[in-house]
Amino acid sequence: MDRLSFQSTTAQSSTLAGEDTASSTRAARFENAVASASRRAMQYEHQMKDFEASNVVKRLLPSLIFVQSKLAEDLSNSRAIDTILREVVQGLQHTQRRSAAALSSTVPYVAHALQDDLAALQELGAQLPEIGRQVRHIREVYDRGRDKAKDLEESLEWLNTPVPLRLRTIIFTPNAPVSPRWKALIRFLFALVFSICMWIAWITLRGAVRAHRQRLVWGEGLMS
Repeated sequence: MDRLSFQSTTAQSSTLAGEDTASSTRAARFENAVASASRRAMQYEHQMKDFEASNVVKRLLPSLIFVQSKLAEDLSNSRAIDTILREVVQGLQHTQRRSAAALSSTVPYVAHALQDDLAALQELGAQLPEIGRQVRHIREVYDRGRDKAKDLEESLEWLNTPVPLRLRTIIFTPNAPVSPRWKALIRFLFALVFSICMWIAWITLRGAVRAHRQRLVWGEGLMS
């Protein structure tokens, strides 16, 4: 894309140079036409002076006053037009010099700037893969730190939990943050204690039923 933009800029500068050459050619032609018109006006002025100096003008003076006035008016108009045309030619020449200066200074500067930008873009394009790898590494480190912080928070919450609640969580839920070995050991101990308690309760209940059947009093039975 940068090469295409540089080529398009070069083509535009070439087009501007061609347009400047064409405008300079048209200005030269226009200047030649103005000079020719000025020469013709001067010739007409000399011819009018010579015509006034001749005897024919003296004889035909009454009939040529109107023509002379019209010619004088046209001559003044032509002089005014000549002045305007000269100003236009000067403006065109000034514009031509400015465009030539722009072509000789601005276009090379723009081309050099585009080359520098293209080199900078190529350098950035070469550095993009490394930057992408660094970004991915930073993201992985951030994710690991976030997971560690979450685990640490859960561990602190677990340590601040009362012991009965921790035991209940370990025994009856699978969400306790302890190792499977500890879970198995605590559940085994709970099952063993529960079995012993149930066995003692069963023996006690069986003795009470037996004493009730034999009509024994608890005090006498204990003393006997």
